Amino acid sequence: MQEVTTDVLIVGAGPVGLTAAIVLTQHGHDVTVIDRQAEGVNTSRAAVVHSHTLELLEPYGVADDLVARGVHTPTFTIRDRDDLLIAVPFSDLPTRYPYTLMISQADTEAFLLNRLEQLGGKVLRPATVTEIRQSADHATARFADGQQIRARYLIGADGMHSTVREQAGIAFSGGTYGESFTLADARLSGGVPADEVILYFSPAGLVVVAPLPDRMYRIVATVGEAPQHPDIAFVQALLDERGPVAQPATVEEVVWGSRFRVHHRVADTFRDNRVLLAGDAAHVHSPAGGQGMNLGIEDAVVLGERLSRVLHGGDDDPSGTGLLDEYAATRRQTARSIVAMTSRLTDLATASARSRPIRNRVMRLAGKLPAVRRALAWRLSGLDRR
Repeated sequence: MQEVTTDVLIVGAGPVGLTAAIVLTQHGHDVTVIDRQAEGVNTSRAAVVHSHTLELLEPYGVADDLVARGVHTPTFTIRDRDDLLIAVPFSDLPTRYPYTLMISQADTEAFLLNRLEQLGGKVLRPATVTEIRQSADHATARFADGQQIRARYLIGADGMHSTVREQAGIAFSGGTYGESFTLADARLSGGVPADEVILYFSPAGLVVVAPLPDRMYRIVATVGEAPQHPDIAFVQALLDERGPVAQPATVEEVVWGSRFRVHHRVADTFRDNRVLLAGDAAHVHSPAGGQGMNLGIEDAVVLGERLSRVLHGGDDDPSGTGLLDEYAATRRQTARSIVAMTSRLTDLATASARSRPIRNRVMRLAGKLPAVRRALAWRLSGLDRR
């Protein structure tokens, strides 16, 4: 069978793979994007886009569409039921995007795909990688139908169960949280604001309530064993047990729901010769703080821009070794830092009954300090990684 050649083969057409493809295509490179699924998954999953992510996407013609569609939430609060522990304001951040943007991943992917198609790109579906081979100057992927694609570089953006990472022999070190997470998009009434993301602490565990477009709310909670399809009764029980008390929230409809296990893992390296990893293929962690997709999109922009310089033969390093090794080292360090931060948030949220009063007192005092609130806003927004 005839072998197809390309500058860069991207495996995975989620937000990370699509972003990398947009960056490279806009910079004039021949890019092939493949995905094993016959069509994009039309579910919400990740729903948070932070300020720094919007800044990174702005030069690539995607930010305005996201901003127009999503819900702007200028405040993130942590509460123990009705007790406000800390409020993190984004409105004073020095950025065009002084808020957290709440938007479904399905919408984010649709805008990214539309932009890629405007640039002349497309996604080949379904295509399942079965083998990856490397030489000094290229990587070749073989697919289940026998076709081969030869690329100067190959980006693995194919998620936590990455075939690319596995084929490259890269270990994925870390572990799995004992609890499972439930995820639901629901219509609510009652005591939930439409312009605020809230992380509720409670003896039973955490629950996040965040507004989405179309009068929807995203609800994420830790549970011992989550149902595959949470219903109204299950989500209502979560909010009754963990959410606001004085003005309780009422679940009117559950539009979509799912469950997942949360891992905290980082690939031992983000680069093996001509193969590079980005997004969940390289790092996974707790959803606390809404960092996952944002970190992956950052990976994609940073990698795409550096890889473009390598492909154009610029700088004093025509082989690209220095630029790509730097990508692998710096992004891995950033990922390790985010994994640690989200693990700390998760541990705080699930503190024991004995330690809760101390935790709450310390957080309440810290929340009164403007410097602490500013530091948290910078960290959560990603602007500390500019």
